[in-house]
Formats: sequence, C-alpha cells, structure tokens
Amino acid sequence: MQLGIVGLGRMGANIARRLMRAGHACVVYDKDPTPGSTLAGEGATAASTLAGLVQNLAAPRAVWVMLPAGPATETAISELSKLLSPGDTLIDGGNTFWKDDVRRARELEPKGLHYLDIGTSGGVWGLERGYCLMIGGGKAAVDRLDPIFSALAPGKGDIPPTVRRAGRDPRVERGYLHAGASGAGHFVKMIHNGIEYGMMQAIAEGFDILKHANSPRLPEDLRLSIDVADVAEVWRRGSVVTSWLLDLTAAALAEDSELSAFSGHVDDSGEGRWTVQAAIEEAVPAEVLTSALYTRFRSRQDHTFAEKVLSAMRKGFGGHVEPGKS
Repeated sequence: MQLGIVGLGRMGANIARRLMRAGHACVVYDKDPTPGSTLAGEGATAASTLAGLVQNLAAPRAVWVMLPAGPATETAISELSKLLSPGDTLIDGGNTFWKDDVRRARELEPKGLHYLDIGTSGGVWGLERGYCLMIGGGKAAVDRLDPIFSALAPGKGDIPPTVRRAGRDPRVERGYLHAGASGAGHFVKMIHNGIEYGMMQAIAEGFDILKHANSPRLPEDLRLSIDVADVAEVWRRGSVVTSWLLDLTAAALAEDSELSAFSGHVDDSGEGRWTVQAAIEEAVPAEVLTSALYTRFRSRQDHTFAEKVLSAMRKGFGGHVEPGKS
C-alpha cells in the first residue's frame, strides 16, 4: 500500500522505514528537508510541500500526521483537509488529547474524509521492535488500512498466547487494536501513558531505596552496600517485575550506576495530566498515577536518585533529553 507521512522526527521517519521494509510505498514531508532527503535515498518519495505530498498519492489516499500535539498538528490537519478528497483518510499518530479527535472527526465528516486517531507506542525502538497501535475511528477506514497497521505492529513474537482468548480479535495478539470510535485510540494511549508514569515511579523509588541502603542515617551494623546495576539485571530474569522499563533501567545502571549524566529533571508530555483529568471527570480514584505525575512536577525543583532513574528510562524508550542537554 501507499502512505503519506507528515513529520519525520524520531518516530515519523522510522515509521516510514518500517513500512518500506515491508514493501509499502511512502511519500514523506517535513518542514526540514533533510530527513526527507535521507528517506528518499532509502526508497521514499520526498515532497517539498503538503500539496506535493497529496499529489504523489493515489486515491483513496491515506496521510499519517506524526507531529507534536497542539498547534503543529492542528495546522497540518487543517491544511491537509483542504487538499484531500472524499474517501481519503487522515491519521493523527501523535499524542493528541482524545477530545480533540472527537471534534476533528465531526468536522471532517461533512467533507467525506475519514479520520483515525492512533495511539502509537514504541518510541525510538519501534523500527526494530514494532509499534503497539491503539486505533480509534470508523471500521471501514481501519479495515482498508489493515496492511499498514499489520506491518507497523510488532507481531506475535515469542510472547505466549493468553489462555481463553479463542474467538476474540486476533489483531491484538499481533500488537494493534481497533479500540473504538473516534477518540478511543488516543484515550487508550493516554491511559497507557498514565500507567507508564506509575510503573516508572515504582521502579525509580525502589532503586532509590536500594541505593541508600548504606545511608549514614542508619545504624552502622544495619547498613547494606547493594550493587543496584546487578539488582536490575537479576530482576530482568524471571522476576515478577520483569519489563521493558526494567530492561532500560538495567542498561542505564550498567553504564553508570550513579547515573551521573542525568540531573533528575523529569518532564511530562501531557498524557499523565490528561489521565488524571479523566479520572477526576469519571470520579475514579487514581492515587498512584496522580502521585507519579506530581513527583515529576517536584523533580523540577529538587532532584533525587529516583528522578535520575526516571530520566534514564525516558531517554531509553523515547530519546527524551533533559532540558539543557544534547
């Protein structure tokens, strides 16, 4: 199949590469011509304008926007909606607030345009590992673009099948899900990221306690000297807290158990706040997720080893660099 991709940052460019590896054709565009030129050398068609991107796509077209949530995405979707034709599909694969998706789908429907919101998880490792996709929108558009989603998803891999799943949607076992109507994809991804905050916080606090097991505040005969890098490594192998986040923590600690390259300043990209907001609107208690979000706020004022672990994990899965560092 053919797909247009707007936004060739850390994830957008690798989405194009993964699709081309699977035999799909990509027409790409970015305000910065450099990544487009690079991808053109790898087999993509690079466009110099959004209009040029649309002209290089055969109807019915599909355009995937992979830009930061907010004005950049809004502008791109608005411009593309004027260039596309009835029957074409617009996709937002970034981390947009789900209520904006509901509005966009409603606005684009009279123009005959399909709109899909896709929560995309995989970060800088998606090219090799694949992207877990959470898709919102109409069934017809989702089904038509299934070859694209199947190529981007991780596949079954070596994960054992879940018992008693017979008769359920087999796509989820390959790493992609049609979550529901417009907004559902980004809603599910929003909750995913809120949970991620909580999991990261638990790992970070645990290693902070291990790191300070030899604190001078403790009686001398109760102090323990624990190699946190080795703890992370042994927990990766058969423990109940085994996870990709733990893998990333182990790699960072193996390189430098002090995490001296990290200050502990931990940003949040919006999804944690939206998750807490949803919990408030639904009157659902979410103490762990809320606490994890507030800890990120505090980290910008005072840093602990736990925040260094958080920062190391963020760099590991998403390439997020602390402010002032490159």
